[in-house]
Amino acid sequence: MTSQTRARRIFLVLVFSTGALVLGSLVFDVHLVSEAEARVGRPMTPTSVAGVARRTTRRTIRRSTTYINALPRGCTTVIVDGASLHHCGTTYYQPSGGRYVMVYVD
Repeated sequence: MTSQTRARRIFLVLVFSTGALVLGSLVFDVHLVSEAEARVGRPMTPTSVAGVARRTTRRTIRRSTTYINALPRGCTTVIVDGASLHHCGTTYYQPSGGRYVMVYVD
C-alpha cells in the first residue's frame, strides 16, 4: 500500500466518522458530552468564596512596575481587602521579595 493510498483511507475514515457524529447528534440527540457541570463552592467557580475573593483583590489592588528598596518615613501599615499595604502619604506600597512595589488602590 502506498503512502498516498493510506492517507486517502485515513481521510475517508475521518470524514465518515465526523459525519456519523454530526448525524447522530442531529437525528438521535446523542452528544459526546451530556451536559456541563459547574459546582457552586468549588475554587474555580464564579460564585465561590475563594473565586470572589481573588477577583475582588485583583480589581481593588493593581500593581505598578515601580519598585523601591526602602519605604519612605512616616508610612503606616493598612489592610485593604486582606492584603497588607504600606500607606505613605498618597501612595501605597506592597512588599514584594525584599523590595516594595507601588500599588494603586481602586
